Amino acid sequence: MMAPICLVENNNEQLSVNQKALQILDKISQPVVVVAIVGLYRTGKSYLMNRLAGQKDGFSLGSTVQSHTKGIWMWCVPHPKKSNHTLVLLDTEGLGDVEKGDNQNDSWIFALAILLSSTFVYNSMGTINQQAMDQLHYVTELTDRIRAKSSPDASEVEDSAAFLSFFPDFVWTLRDFSLDLEADGQPISADQYLEKSLTLKQGNSQKDNNFNLPRLCIRKFFPKKKCFIFDRPTHRKKLSQLETLHDDDLDAEFVQQVATFCSYIFNNSRTKTLSGGIQVNGPRLESLVQTYVNAINCGDLPCMENAVLALAEIENSAAVKKAIAHYDQQMGQKLQLPTDTLQELLDLHRASEKEAIEVFMKNSFKDVDNLFQKELAAELEKKLDDFCKQNMKASSDRCSALLEDIFTPLEESLKQGIYSKPGGYHLFIKKTQELKNTYLQEPRKGVQAEEILQAYLKSKESIADAILQTDQTLTEKEKEIEMQRMKAESAEAAAKMLEEMQAKNQQMIEQKEKSHQEHVKQLTEKMERERIQFMAEQERLLDLKLREQALLQKERFMNESRQLQKEIHNLQLEMERQKEQCTIL
Repeated sequence: MMAPICLVENNNEQLSVNQKALQILDKISQPVVVVAIVGLYRTGKSYLMNRLAGQKDGFSLGSTVQSHTKGIWMWCVPHPKKSNHTLVLLDTEGLGDVEKGDNQNDSWIFALAILLSSTFVYNSMGTINQQAMDQLHYVTELTDRIRAKSSPDASEVEDSAAFLSFFPDFVWTLRDFSLDLEADGQPISADQYLEKSLTLKQGNSQKDNNFNLPRLCIRKFFPKKKCFIFDRPTHRKKLSQLETLHDDDLDAEFVQQVATFCSYIFNNSRTKTLSGGIQVNGPRLESLVQTYVNAINCGDLPCMENAVLALAEIENSAAVKKAIAHYDQQMGQKLQLPTDTLQELLDLHRASEKEAIEVFMKNSFKDVDNLFQKELAAELEKKLDDFCKQNMKASSDRCSALLEDIFTPLEESLKQGIYSKPGGYHLFIKKTQELKNTYLQEPRKGVQAEEILQAYLKSKESIADAILQTDQTLTEKEKEIEMQRMKAESAEAAAKMLEEMQAKNQQMIEQKEKSHQEHVKQLTEKMERERIQFMAEQERLLDLKLREQALLQKERFMNESRQLQKEIHNLQLEMERQKEQCTIL
C-alpha cells in the first residue's frame, strides 16, 4: 500500500504543491471520496485517519506537544465499501501551533481542507463549549477566504447557496469526551448533543453575537452534520505508544466508537463532486489543488467557480482530442478507399462522428458558449473534407491505373497503325467501346470513375477524328453524322458529370446539416440531463434552507430568518428560470 505523502507543503508560511503527490493523483482515474480532518494540534487527528486507511500507523502521530503534521498530507487507498472508487485521506497540520507565531496559514489550511473534501472532519478535545466554538473561529472567516463566483453580485455576499453546492458534509469528532449524553434528565444521541450545542442565544450584545456567529456559520454552511464522541483510548502514559498498542490494550468502548466512526465514513461519505454533479477523479482533484494553492500564493481568494472553469478548460480540450482520436480510430478501421460512392463515405463519417460526439459529451463539462464543441465540429468537418480529397485521389489513381492497363492494347494498335486503313474507324470505335465496358465492369473504382474515363476519352478525340477523316469507306455525309454523334456523346457526358457534381454538392450540404443536427441533439440531451441534476441539487439546497429557517423561527431569531428568506427567494427564482429555460442553438 502506498504510504502517506505531503500534498501541500507549508514551509516558512509559504504553501506549495508537492509534484510527486500530484503524479499519484494523476494516475487515479476512479472517482474519489475525499475525507479531510482538521483540528488543534495534538488532538489525535492522525490516529483516526490511519484507522480509516485500515492501518495503525501511516500518518505521523507524534507524542509531544509539538505539531508533527505540516501542511496537508495525503493517503490514497482503495475504498473499502465503494468498488471502483479511491478513498483520499487528507491529514492537516494542527491548528493553533504555538511554534508558528503567525497563524495566517491556519486559515488557509482550514479553507483548503473544506474546498478539497467531500467529508470535513473537525477534531477537538472534550466537550462542545464556548472555548471549542472559539477555537473554531476559522469557520466564521470562510466568506473572507473563499469566493463562490468570480464576479459575485451584491446579493451573493450573504447568500450561502453557492457555497453549499461546493461544501462538504461536516463531522465533529469529540475526543476524550467525559460527559454523560443527556438533556433534561433524558439520554440523547451525539447528533442531538451537537444540534443542542448549536442553539443560538437571544440577545444583541457583542457577547451574544460572538456566541452566535460560529454556530450560525456552521448551520449555514454545513446543513448536513454528524457528531461522534470518543472515550480516552488508554492511560495517558500509554498514549505515546498508541501506534503499537493492540485493540485489546485499548479501552473497549473507544475501540467500538472508532469502528462506528469508520463505518459511517465508509458508508456515508459522498464522492467528491463539483457544482452540477460533476464527479471528481484523481486528475480533477490534482487540478483543484493547484488552482487553489496558486490563487492563495498570488494573494487572491480561492474561487470555486474559477477552479471549475480552469478544470473544465483542461478537460474539455482533452475531450476534443479524445473524440477526434476515437473518430480517427473508427474511420481507420472501417474506411477502405476508394469508396464506391460518396454516400458510402458520408455514412461511415456520420456513424463515426456520432460516436465521437458521444465521447466528447461524456468527457466534457461546463463548455461555456459551446466553444469546445464548436472546435470539435470544425475539426470533424475538416476531417471529412480531408477524407473526401483522399477518396477522390484514391479513386483517380485507381481509375488511371485501370485505364492504362485496360487500354494498353488499343494504344499499341494505334502505334502500329492498325486503324489507319479503310474500315478502321468502325474497328476503333468498336474496340474502344469493348474496353470501355471492361473498365465499367471493374469494381471499387470510386467517385472519380466517370470523370477519369471521360477525361481519357476526350484525350483520344483528336485521334478518333483523324481516323474518321482518313477512313475511305465512309462518305462525307457519314463522316458528318459521326462527328455530330461524337459531339452529342461528349455533351451528354459533360451534362452527366455536371449533374453528378451537383448531386455531390447537395450530399455535402445535407451532410453538414445532419452533422449540425447531431450536435444539437446530443447537446440538448446533455443539457436536459444537467438541468434535471441541477434542479435536484437546488431542491436539496432549498429543503436545507427551509429547515434552517424553520429552526430559526422556532428559536425566535426573526432577523436571521428574514435574511434567509431572501436567499430562499433567490433560489426559488433561479429554479423557476431553469424550468422555463429553453435551449436555443
